[in-house]
Formats: sequence, C-alpha cells, structure tokens
Amino acid sequence: MHPTLEQKKHRLFLVLSGIFITNSLLAEMIGVKIFSFEQSLGLHPANLNILGFTMDFNLTAGVLIWPVVFITTDLINEYFGKPGVKRISYLTAGLIAYAFLIIFIAMRLHPADFWHYTKSPDGTSVDMEFAFSKIFGQGQRIIIGSLTAFIIGQLTDVYIFQKLKKVTGNKYLWLRSTGSTLISQLVDSFVVLFIAFYGQFETKYLIAMCFTNYIYKFIVAIVLTPVIYVGHSTIDKYLGKEHAEKISAEATESSKGFF
Repeated sequence: MHPTLEQKKHRLFLVLSGIFITNSLLAEMIGVKIFSFEQSLGLHPANLNILGFTMDFNLTAGVLIWPVVFITTDLINEYFGKPGVKRISYLTAGLIAYAFLIIFIAMRLHPADFWHYTKSPDGTSVDMEFAFSKIFGQGQRIIIGSLTAFIIGQLTDVYIFQKLKKVTGNKYLWLRSTGSTLISQLVDSFVVLFIAFYGQFETKYLIAMCFTNYIYKFIVAIVLTPVIYVGHSTIDKYLGKEHAEKISAEATESSKGFF
C-alpha cells in the first residue's frame, strides 16, 4: 500500500526534524573547539583589518555543521511554515538545555582513581578530569548566549523567509532561502557574542569578531544555495509537484507575524 499524502508529510517532517536536532546538538558540543579556517586549508592567516583590529578566521568548530541547520530550517520553512520551524526550534532549544544540564551533572561526579590520571601514548600523565571539564564545561553566559541567539535567529529566518515568499511566490527560491539566512545569521553572530563576552572585551573588538564570523557565514550561505534547490527538488518529487506547491502555499498562509 502506498503512503497517503498525510503520511508522507509526517515522514518528511520527522526526517527533517531528526537532521535539524542532531546537527544543532552536535554544533553545540563541538563548538568549544576554536580552529584556524585558513591554516586548516593550508593558507596563511587572513589578517583582515576590521575597525582597527587584525582579525583572522578563528572560528568555532560548530560552524562546520551549522550550514546543515540553515538548509534544514529553510526546507521546514518552505513546507511547514512558521508553526513547523517554531515547533522544532523550541524543542531543540529545550533538548540543548537538557544536554548541558546532564553534562553539568556528569562534571560533578567524582572520577574513578584509575581514570583520573591516564597515561598518554608517549608515557606522560593526562589529567582526564581537568580535560573533561575544560572541554564540556562551557561558561554559563556562552550557553545562554548560544540558546538566545539560536531562538532569535530561527524566528528572524522564518519571518524574513515568509515575507520574501509572499512577494515572490514560488519563484526565486534562492532569494528567500539565502536572503533569510544572511539576515538571520547577522543577528545570530552579534547576539551570541555580545551576550557571551560583553564586558570581557572592548566593544569595538567584539564587533570586529562578529563581522569576521559573519563573513564566513555569508560566504557559506552563498556557496550552499544550490543545495537548497537539490533538497527542494527531492521533496517535490517525494510529495508530488502539485501537492508540494499546495503544502507550500498552506505553510505561507499559516506564517503571519514575527512570533
């Protein structure tokens, strides 16, 4: 028996939600690592002069998979509108908060004696307890900033996406998808860094950091535009072109206002 349209919609939302939640959680977990984007590609540091500061592309490892979240957000937005994006965004934020709570509890557990100090391959002693706490123990302000930026960024993305869709209809997918991502990530970049680090660094330096992060996100959003078309085409074939357009129109109709 072939699945009904409603079953296909439920399955589609389940798959997109699974991709969204998994990559959002992973991005938060690996985001503690700061890496040099240029040196990872075998290039020299960029040495950009932004507001009088020399800035390189030193980014959190989370940026590697946040683009997957951007793409999934736009696909959910296209077929399930603001209600769908809000539902999965709030659920994901709650799960991220839950993950940090469990990590906090795990950090408070007393380490086993044989595990606390472990020998590395070269014979030196490694303080595993310190390493575990250092890697997973993100500061409270960073966690709050990350969750706040995540929610605001998602709401901004869905709002801009649907506004552009109402103007362009089913045309110019690249405009509503890439355009909403560019605007929402500009907001995200500033919110997370200002909540996490305001008062610890000079304001001009924070702004320079925000622009460095945003330049990377801007480039990635442009480069990944074709992927949106691939995802859109795949879903249209799965749902059927006529049904997909009807579902997309219903999603737009249900998406009014920012909140």
